[in-house]
Amino acid sequence: MAKSDERNNRKTYTGVVISDSGDKSIVIRVDARKQHPLYGKMITTSTKLHVHDENNEAGVGDTVTVMATRPLSKMKRWRLIDIIEKAK
Repeated sequence: MAKSDERNNRKTYTGVVISDSGDKSIVIRVDARKQHPLYGKMITTSTKLHVHDENNEAGVGDTVTVMATRPLSKMKRWRLIDIIEKAK
């Protein structure tokens, strides 16, 4: 297996930027819907991910795709891959 194949096998998520206040850093919210184990009701849960944005491209409200990477700082374990939709 080549190294490029291993890199493309990493986790990716799509989420909305909720903060871009840091230099080269953004925070995104990833929503997931799952069923409650006992009552069966659908629940929306959200997770915040700290993402490395090398060129400060993303802004608040943008929809982005991120990929897992090595630890870049205390909180950042993800890097920006693509901006799907810019905020209006």
